[in-house]
Amino acid sequence: MEAELKVSQFVYPAIFVKNEDVVAVNFPDLGITTDGESYEEAFLFAKDFLHAYILYALRCDVELPEPSFFADIDDKNIFNKVMLLDTLIFSNDLENKNLEESYDEDLFEDI
Repeated sequence: MEAELKVSQFVYPAIFVKNEDVVAVNFPDLGITTDGESYEEAFLFAKDFLHAYILYALRCDVELPEPSFFADIDDKNIFNKVMLLDTLIFSNDLENKNLEESYDEDLFEDI
């Protein structure tokens, strides 16, 4: 009998700030940031980073905070773009607790 595949969705507000040559993205609830050379690149990097961070947090039992209300974040950032970004985590993503096996071995050789 095959195990049932479960899926969870995580949604967090992200603040996009355009600087001279980069678009920075901040997830204020999670305390994580990334950036890209354009809004499109920053969006894609932010989606990937959110997925990786949520997966890491779940695998390592790091408590995830409740997301802020979009309006609360948006009202405080009238000169920046605010978006809700989401990621899906599948139950089989969590089966492998060893993060090293999920990534290229060279990334972990100095750890």
